Amino acid sequence: MNSVVVTCQSKDCPNGHPPSRLECPTCHKLVLFFINHDLYSKGAAIQTRYQRILFLWPGMFQGWIQFAGKTHKIIHDLVKTSQPAVGESNVYPDGTYNPFGTFNYTGDLRPRYPLSPKRPVPDHIERPDYATDPHGVPHSELKRNGAPPKCLSPEEQEKMRTVCRLAREVLDIAASHVQPGVTTDYLDEIVHNACIERNAYPSPLNYRRYPKSVCTSVNEVICHGIPDQRKLQEGDIINIDVTLYYQGVHGDLNETYPVGRIDDDSKRLLRTTRHSLDEAIKICKPGALFRDIGKVIEPVARAAGCAVVRQYTGHGINDLFHTAPNIPHYTKNRAVGTMKAGMCFTIEPMVNLGHNWDLVHWPDEWTATTADGKRSAQFEETLLITETGVEVLTAGQRRADLYDD
Repeated sequence: MNSVVVTCQSKDCPNGHPPSRLECPTCHKLVLFFINHDLYSKGAAIQTRYQRILFLWPGMFQGWIQFAGKTHKIIHDLVKTSQPAVGESNVYPDGTYNPFGTFNYTGDLRPRYPLSPKRPVPDHIERPDYATDPHGVPHSELKRNGAPPKCLSPEEQEKMRTVCRLAREVLDIAASHVQPGVTTDYLDEIVHNACIERNAYPSPLNYRRYPKSVCTSVNEVICHGIPDQRKLQEGDIINIDVTLYYQGVHGDLNETYPVGRIDDDSKRLLRTTRHSLDEAIKICKPGALFRDIGKVIEPVARAAGCAVVRQYTGHGINDLFHTAPNIPHYTKNRAVGTMKAGMCFTIEPMVNLGHNWDLVHWPDEWTATTADGKRSAQFEETLLITETGVEVLTAGQRRADLYDD
């Protein structure tokens, strides 16, 4: 049987047919790709109708997707099974989407994907062991698990002062960009770049496979919120949790900030949480019991009609991100040990509006939210026990919005 030759419908078609766009009909039907003549014929890159890069999965098909000829048909099956189509209930008009659409959220906040690609860290920057582990396993922490709290040498203490000063600088830079319309992903970019500029590694990045360089926890998120494409809104509150790794040690701190004008309950929550941390720091000195920290924090929270989260605690910090001692923030805890000169640790109370201290995790396995959808706030400092008392290594400027005077 002879094959039938059909000439291309170019602008010079002798039959008068209009020029062909050579657009893939399946891609067109999926309402996901715009493929012009050059892209389809030469096997270049896929571009969305909204003129932005499409990420099929965060952390996998990041950047431009290369294809040619038959191979691009593979994309059809991938898209159908992994990416919501524009117009579905979990896809927003700007093309971002909620990846956990069937999840029973406790509050109004929703994730907005895709996540941006993992931000690179220059090779010359020193990094912790988990940074290059494919599963983000902190092997050094596991090896020292169960060991008593470490007392740092004078040289190690000086390194802690340096990294904590740098961490405070980075947090203050990020906080200066908090305003309505800014995405939490943009804050992550700011924190990441500020760390790199200081030749420091952003400690959260790849820690147990955490995908970003900072934690941003908005409204009912208690902690470990993953930066994404959601824009901050007037009246939100946001916690920014920054940790740097520099000269072999970590410095950790966080604060909760108002986004524009916030309601009175949110103001009360922020002030209560900060006040509880301030009162806890006052009792820190050689010989003080770690369990007494919670005895100070929880009464402050209860008096203001708030509850202290129990599932997360403060922790020792030095050359390890998380280590002994364990610092519960609630009363009747079973923390063991006494403070000694040279110990470094964090106090970081997480306080919820109302009387429910329980939490619910999103399917991303990181984001922890209040069980009842009410707001939560947190403040954190890294402390060094000295011979005569305590030094707040991450101390910053006093915020007028957190105090009555």
